Amino acid sequence: MTEVYDRVALIGLGLIASSMAWAIKRGGLAREVTGYARSAETRKIAREIGLCDRICDTALEAVEGADLVVLCVPVGVMGELAAEIAPALKPGATVTDVGSVKADVIAQVGPHIPEGVHFVPGHPLAGTEHSGPRAGFAELFENRWCLLVPPEGTDPEAIAKLRRLWEGLGANVDEMDAEHHDLVLAVTSHAPHLIAYTMVGVADDLRRVTDSEVIKYSAGGFRDFTRIAASDPTMWRDVFLSNKDATLEILGRFTEELFALQRAIRQGDGAHLHDYFTRTRAIRKGIIEAGQDTDAPDFGRGWGKK
Repeated sequence: MTEVYDRVALIGLGLIASSMAWAIKRGGLAREVTGYARSAETRKIAREIGLCDRICDTALEAVEGADLVVLCVPVGVMGELAAEIAPALKPGATVTDVGSVKADVIAQVGPHIPEGVHFVPGHPLAGTEHSGPRAGFAELFENRWCLLVPPEGTDPEAIAKLRRLWEGLGANVDEMDAEHHDLVLAVTSHAPHLIAYTMVGVADDLRRVTDSEVIKYSAGGFRDFTRIAASDPTMWRDVFLSNKDATLEILGRFTEELFALQRAIRQGDGAHLHDYFTRTRAIRKGIIEAGQDTDAPDFGRGWGKK
């Protein structure tokens, strides 16, 4: 695999950034990777595990001379970070991000990108419930999708180069406009996360079911909810506040569907339930056929594996 960028700067050193660092190193995709995190403890851990070629103590130092700058921080602080690093950005460099929301990030970050610097927002659809610099692993992006959301008029070569990097990391790459991205993610990620948080919260509130029973007798469905609900709270708070309109639209639709299912159960309408579950089952089949999951029944036996 050939080098795509001379120097890559990773700002924020959580799961995505640490996985990018290991995958870049594995593939020889950059000559040097610099890293920065606001937390001194995170920087200390990153140095201990040899995460990047250089861990810097300021964001300005990390981005200086970088050909690609990757913003790997919660979407709520990306605008503030972009303003901070703008004076040190190299002419001709590309700035990208890994945020789960795109219209709001473009609105926050775009105004701070200097003339002559390219801005190509991105979103790798990969992750686990773990966070922090120790959580990363080089294989995270393999056969996962990365969506690039370049604003109109973005330099085609800057887009093509970033595409080559993500393909080198193992990802499939597609392009999408920001509003459509945010609606798609509200369906596939944001609303399901909110529902998982709610279901786990409901279990916590049901005092007739003890905490020990919830933990001991968790069937697969509830266990999957708890995995999702264990995701980083700061990141998800910012996602919902930044993608408010699309998430509320999908939650409205979800509420309508839930009422229809409640009515079917109340009225004993087995035909409606069977037809509905048959239709939803087909979506699972499609996900497996697309190679985005496996039909192997592990029932938690893979617990602890990356």
